[in-house]
Amino acid sequence: MNNPFDPVHIQEEKAEREARRLKLRSNLLITIFCAILAGFVAVLYQTQIVDGADYRSNSTVRNVQPEQVDSVRGEILDRYGRVLVTNEVSYNVTLDYAAMGSARNDILAQLLDVCREEGVEWTSDLPISASAPWTFTTDTPFSFQQKNSEGEMETRSTFLGALARKRKWLADDKPVPSAEELLTAMCRTFGLIEEGEEPDYRDRELAGVLYELYLRLHEVDNSAYLFAQGVDMTFISKVKERALAGVRIETATTRKYETGYAAHVLGFTGKIDRGAEWDHYKELNYPMNATVGKEGVELAFEEQLHGVSGSRLIEKDDAGNTISQEWRKEPEPGDNVVLTLDMALQATTEDLLAQYAARQEDPQGMAAAVVDMSGGVLALASYPTYDLSTFRENYAELSTDTKRRPLTNRATMGRYAPGSTFKMLTALAALDSGTITTRERIDCTGRYRFYPNPSDQPFCWWKPGHGSENVTDAIKDSCDVFFYDVGRRTGIATIREYAQKFGLGEYTGIEIPEDKGHVAGPETSALYDQPWYDGDTMYAAIGQGNNLFSPLQLANYIATLVNGGNHYQCHLLKELKSSDYSQVTQTYEADPLHTVDIQPEHLALIKQGMYDLSKTATMARWFDPLPVEVGCKTGTAETSAKAATTNALFVCFAPYDDPQVALCLVAEGGDAGGSLAELAAGILAQYFSTDSSLSGLTEENTLLH
Repeated sequence: MNNPFDPVHIQEEKAEREARRLKLRSNLLITIFCAILAGFVAVLYQTQIVDGADYRSNSTVRNVQPEQVDSVRGEILDRYGRVLVTNEVSYNVTLDYAAMGSARNDILAQLLDVCREEGVEWTSDLPISASAPWTFTTDTPFSFQQKNSEGEMETRSTFLGALARKRKWLADDKPVPSAEELLTAMCRTFGLIEEGEEPDYRDRELAGVLYELYLRLHEVDNSAYLFAQGVDMTFISKVKERALAGVRIETATTRKYETGYAAHVLGFTGKIDRGAEWDHYKELNYPMNATVGKEGVELAFEEQLHGVSGSRLIEKDDAGNTISQEWRKEPEPGDNVVLTLDMALQATTEDLLAQYAARQEDPQGMAAAVVDMSGGVLALASYPTYDLSTFRENYAELSTDTKRRPLTNRATMGRYAPGSTFKMLTALAALDSGTITTRERIDCTGRYRFYPNPSDQPFCWWKPGHGSENVTDAIKDSCDVFFYDVGRRTGIATIREYAQKFGLGEYTGIEIPEDKGHVAGPETSALYDQPWYDGDTMYAAIGQGNNLFSPLQLANYIATLVNGGNHYQCHLLKELKSSDYSQVTQTYEADPLHTVDIQPEHLALIKQGMYDLSKTATMARWFDPLPVEVGCKTGTAETSAKAATTNALFVCFAPYDDPQVALCLVAEGGDAGGSLAELAAGILAQYFSTDSSLSGLTEENTLLH
């Protein structure tokens, strides 16, 4: 019998227990390992077998791309809060080159078929004509001039230039390739035609789209390809039915015009042009496919209206569709621009110009400018005009109408001799310089007899003569002889000095493009390679010669005169408001640029002459019914002595005792300035009517901005 206390036995039992525990631990570890291994196998099976196709597809075609996002453009309003330009949701088509794969040409061909069916225009800037015979549509298809970082001009290759050089077509010993040769090579490179075939118009259209895609593929143009804008639901449905990979339909905002008036003032928007504009907006960190102001207020206040662009990360699937997006920086909408314009007054002014022109046998251009006493522009009209909502469809016709020139803003860009509307300035220069006194009278016999030679003696417009005239009479009667003599004695240097003080021949400062014009004198004649004679001063004194001013300059000159000499910069901006209209972010502060020192008694005499004119029989019929008294002056300016053609001008201000508004009207080819009195009275009637200022703003449930 074994002794349980035998040391050997105790040692054997201990070893046996250790062996059993070791076996148990080993079995447990093996079991755990097998369980983990089984889990891995299950996961791998699920990943590789069950979901393998999906993961494989996602791993190969999903990609994340950074994208700049344009902000929502601010609205444009008139001084009373009427919305003139706003935004509306539209649908755009963009193309994703990578998502199209090897079926790219077929996808694009189908897309263009849908475009033709639905009449949708697409973007293509390939500088080759749309139909045979193929020609270049630019004088520089291979290179263009652009400033470098140091401001120096340098030559850069276009995409076509790079392609031609790659094929060694632009070598010194070879002729420059023709548009036909280049288009044929492009079509063969893109796989649109076979060797020996010639491209047709469909190949040219498809090559134009591929050209745009290749520009972006090679980072010549780093913007997204905005293929088409403003497409409708029928077009979208047809594209969706065909499941065209890489063709993306995106929502966007486009400009909506709530008025058919003020086209020349409001302007329009468009895509960024390559060249100087491209570099400018690139420095401002704009997306290169951004919509920017091109003309008018849209351009003048571009940075305020545009806001701040945002950026996001876009994840796309194999069809180019957006799976998810993550904002890096959300875009900030632009400010709303409130203008000094009174849209009711603007509409009345434009309608009156159109009605006047319709009564003429040969209607020509017209312009009107209405300003307040601090240079704020209340109305700015040019005839003929155009409709911003149909501008793009009619652009070809509008831009080629060289006779009527509907795209020209005559109110700021037109240059007109002021005629007798200049005589108040000549009178003031003579009075303030001491050339004449307040009581001085000059005898008008119908002819200025200062020069002994009868051939050198100019006539007054009223051949019988006005008799003895003082300055007030001369302004009322528009006596040429009086101002011939006064102008000659005052001298051209003093007249020019006063004209410039009143902003004539100078920029008004308005935010949209304007023509500076010029004041007659030796310096101006030298610009035209013309001699200057002492006798020319007489004609300059009555607003003829090389005096050329815009209607806006003339309106502001009258405002400066009747407000006592405070000369203000003309402006369209009233204030800026935040995108939600919760606060005013900027208000225009009107301070005089300078003050013309006018003697009150001299101003009183000049204003009296303008008032007396408004009370003559030909004027009183229009101005007496108004609720305010008016001061006015007519003008008839020769445009060509040889052809005996004239322009009609009319300036006025009201109320007489406390001026608030001044205006200028011009009719090209008009017979006499007095013919415009009816229009001026209609404009003033609208301005001073009790209910016009807020018309259209008091409807129920209407939001006042």
